[in-house]
Amino acid sequence: MALILCIETATTVCSVVLAKDGKLISIREINKGYTHAENITIFIDEVLKEAKLKPTDIDAVCVSKGPGSYTGLRIGVSTAKGLCYALDKPLLSINSLFSMAEGVRNSQFSILNSQFCFCPMIDARRMEVYCAIYNQSGAEVKPTCAEIIDENSFADLLSKNKIYFFGDGAEKCKAILSKHKNAVFVSDIFPSAKNMIKLAEEKYNQKQFEDVAYFEPYYLKEFIAGKKKGSE
Repeated sequence: MALILCIETATTVCSVVLAKDGKLISIREINKGYTHAENITIFIDEVLKEAKLKPTDIDAVCVSKGPGSYTGLRIGVSTAKGLCYALDKPLLSINSLFSMAEGVRNSQFSILNSQFCFCPMIDARRMEVYCAIYNQSGAEVKPTCAEIIDENSFADLLSKNKIYFFGDGAEKCKAILSKHKNAVFVSDIFPSAKNMIKLAEEKYNQKQFEDVAYFEPYYLKEFIAGKKKGSE
């Protein structure tokens, strides 16, 4: 039973949610490029004001820990840690891919046919994606990894299961993977802090808190600097 502020910044989506006892109270989110620095503190202020609450009222902060955009994760985690330090509140974190999968698994897609898996994908540039595969129960089938997609990717799993691919990394893989009869692509699925609500409540109740001093985002691979092209 807790009032939790959830922050999602792993991709181009900047999403902030205030939830109480596992239920959404207020949400602000935008998906217009990497605008996290400009929007995140404003969104936090707005969800609290909408709920007529103060920062000191929250019980914990939960952040999407990655994998994903280096810059987006750094901003989200820095903001979450700053709030926890200032307010003396516990920090929770959730794998960004697992959060996406849970959002889809608990939606209308949960009634899909019998043998299938979920594969959230986050764009990692070129033909590489951050991905993981989960079954209908949410159990991990393939752990989080950075995968270069080719015609043989996920071949073993696709031979036995229908796999639903989604996320901003899935679109660029569609031409290659859709040749397989068991590969299904679901459009317009993006990370959102609202998918973190149930997971955050569960972690809070189990006291699965992070060490605020030492917690770092799950970057998965090293940051490579380059020319800015509207991303990272």
